[in-house]
Amino acid sequence: MSILGNPAQPSKKLEAFPNRAPGRFYLVTLETSEFTCLCPKTGQPDFATIRVQYIPDASVVESKSFKLYLWSYRNEGAFHEHVVNLILDDLVKALDPHWCRVTGIFNVRGGIGITVETEHTKTAEARRQWLRQSVEKTGEPE
Repeated sequence: MSILGNPAQPSKKLEAFPNRAPGRFYLVTLETSEFTCLCPKTGQPDFATIRVQYIPDASVVESKSFKLYLWSYRNEGAFHEHVVNLILDDLVKALDPHWCRVTGIFNVRGGIGITVETEHTKTAEARRQWLRQSVEKTGEPE
């Protein structure tokens, strides 16, 4: 890992460390309400809560690299749907998780709020186990 412990600069580099419990399906959730990007048409800022939920396989994302990764979108123009899918693609490329879901809840602008959810499933049993636990906790599927 080259980012941890060094000065913070926006970066598209996601770093990971080895999962010490690779035989167990467990959920990691990363969430921030400080995500920003720019509207690709107007240049106005868009603000969002980004939530990542994933079941790691061999690797776990290093959280500072994830923070700097999200920061790298601050001055980029991107439609909401596109940026949420890009985040998922980059996490899957870096981690190859059993399962991953990225949710972007964008603040209301022009009277419309947009929420985008996308997911990747490599191991169907990991996804089923997590969704089953969610139903047991809340009574509703996620």
